Amino acid sequence: MLDFHNHILPGIDDGSPDFETSLRLLRGLKDLGFDSVKASPHTIADTHPNTPDTIKASFDSLNQYLTSQAYPHVSGFASEYMLDDIFLANLKAKKPLLCVHDKFVLVELSYAQKPEHVEGYSFQLQLDGYIPILAHPERYGYYHKNAESNYDYLKDLGFDFQLNLLSLTPYYGKDVQKVANDLLEKGYYDYACTDLHHDRHLEALNQFFTADSLRDLMKKYRLQNDKLAG
Repeated sequence: MLDFHNHILPGIDDGSPDFETSLRLLRGLKDLGFDSVKASPHTIADTHPNTPDTIKASFDSLNQYLTSQAYPHVSGFASEYMLDDIFLANLKAKKPLLCVHDKFVLVELSYAQKPEHVEGYSFQLQLDGYIPILAHPERYGYYHKNAESNYDYLKDLGFDFQLNLLSLTPYYGKDVQKVANDLLEKGYYDYACTDLHHDRHLEALNQFFTADSLRDLMKKYRLQNDKLAG
């Protein structure tokens, strides 16, 4: 079982701060049944201005540390890209994106403000051959009013949906929980991941899930994480 949305690379975003934390989080993911992990740190121009080089350097350093601890390597790396004007400019300039697999690219929206031109992002991504995976759509509160039409629209624009597992619980609030469960039951989600940042996330995941329950969830709702494992 693959987790491809997490923040376990040390020291380059708001996730793990150091090697020891990364190892502890990776062990937690393994206990939850994730036998394959691809890291996806943020790329956000004004707060986490990562590049393929900075992400690869952290990935290589972590795997070197994991070797010293006789622990399996992280299998790959990508990024979670904030859809904003700078991202769009870089995309039009043909700057390379770090994809989860092939041309599947993980993207996110601002929590604070509804994007004015989400159509432009999806159009340009698909024009360049990418398949955009929208991270945690259930957490964008501005889509909750008229949720069915809003999420239908995002699907029609060509976004795959990635569920945050903790959204199925009260962790992010009752509104997020309701939307997440509704979207899951309607079959809107293509993938489910942890979005693991820190020990508090891991503790909450362990409170609500086991390896067996997560495997059952993936199977019941035909979630396709392992399609991106290559």
